[in-house]
Amino acid sequence: MTAIAYRRADIDGFNVFYREAGRVGAPKLLLLHGFPSAGHMFRDLIPKLSDRFHIVAPDLPGFGQSDLPDRGQFAYTFENIARVMARFTERIGFERFAVYVFDYGAPTGFRLALAHPERISAIISQNGNAYEEGLSDGWNPIRAYWQDASPANREALRALLSREATIWQYTHGVPEASAVSPDGYSLDDYYMNRPGAQEVQLDLFRDYRNNVALYPEFQAYFRTHRPRFLAVWGKNDPFFLPTGAEAFKRDLPQAVVRYFDTGHFALETHADEIAAAITEFLE
Repeated sequence: MTAIAYRRADIDGFNVFYREAGRVGAPKLLLLHGFPSAGHMFRDLIPKLSDRFHIVAPDLPGFGQSDLPDRGQFAYTFENIARVMARFTERIGFERFAVYVFDYGAPTGFRLALAHPERISAIISQNGNAYEEGLSDGWNPIRAYWQDASPANREALRALLSREATIWQYTHGVPEASAVSPDGYSLDDYYMNRPGAQEVQLDLFRDYRNNVALYPEFQAYFRTHRPRFLAVWGKNDPFFLPTGAEAFKRDLPQAVVRYFDTGHFALETHADEIAAAITEFLE
């Protein structure tokens, strides 16, 4: 059985919850989750890799068991989230590591790479986008909010935070929906309904435009530093298209791209296959 420790780190007064497994001294692997989830999305992946890697999976600020301070005390932007995560890696002694990025974890992890390229040994992107052609039409309501931050446009996005929308994210594009455990989306829905959590998510929808604005800088980082790169992509993702996965090859010709017949939350159905791809790639 895999021993997973559940820990908390004080990052300049901000409480970050994280999962840790594997042998200290083994190659380090940082797992960064996406919306609307938390580190529990890696519950199936961690045991399959912990015999080879020292793994840490934090809950991002405002997500899961990490602190959810009032919006007046903490500005919920991806820049601030990445700043906390950078300090977190320093706090736990991750001087150099491979990073697995998914969804919101991508702009967080790519910011870490921009700020500290010497720390990144490799990148695994699971439906973590860095190219405009990777954004589907599913982003149109959020794009409308970027262009006009009216109360009406903000309120229109609240439907994306419902239990039904979360379940849809997990099951859309999955050949057999009964293969998706309700555990993940039920826990996500619980966290989403904490006091203040939905307003935080609406703030992040608004701020996501700054991630898109940084795409040219992310791409320049890829060309300049040439990190080892693996894309493992649920090809039926309604938000991040396979063209976004292929686009990495434009700046990283040696990138490895693997597709799986599943949706956005590919680990729910293909944890075995993705673990095998990561092991082959990193070893």
